[in-house]
Amino acid sequence: MGKIAIIYWSGTGNTKIMAEAILDGASSAGADVSIFEVTEITAENAKTYDKLMLGCPSMGAEVLEEVDFEPFYESLKKFVSGKKVALFGSYGWGDGEWMRNWQEDASSAGASVYQDGLMVNETPSSKAIEDCKEYGKGFAAF
Repeated sequence: MGKIAIIYWSGTGNTKIMAEAILDGASSAGADVSIFEVTEITAENAKTYDKLMLGCPSMGAEVLEEVDFEPFYESLKKFVSGKKVALFGSYGWGDGEWMRNWQEDASSAGASVYQDGLMVNETPSSKAIEDCKEYGKGFAAF
């Protein structure tokens, strides 16, 4: 299975709820998984994990959060070639353009991107939390 790092940024708490549910799912599948807020880990440390799950909500005009997460992601990109990567995040408007762009960018950097990125509108419902757990379980086996 390999070691998994879940790394996220959350402004309202919605993406944090997703990250914690994903952690539950991956852990229940037997994965060796650690969770970090983006300010708690460097790209150098993140590259030591076998698999990465990255979470960031849609911000502004459907972009990644620009102060903490986007600079971290940009510094991490040089390490993702050949790595298994899953993307997730919450949104409040738009149609998921930020996730499609992010998936394309991660794939272009050489990552093996898991499924389509997992998106949840606003605060995760109980069904969305279950979807997050399943996403974590699935990625653990990916």
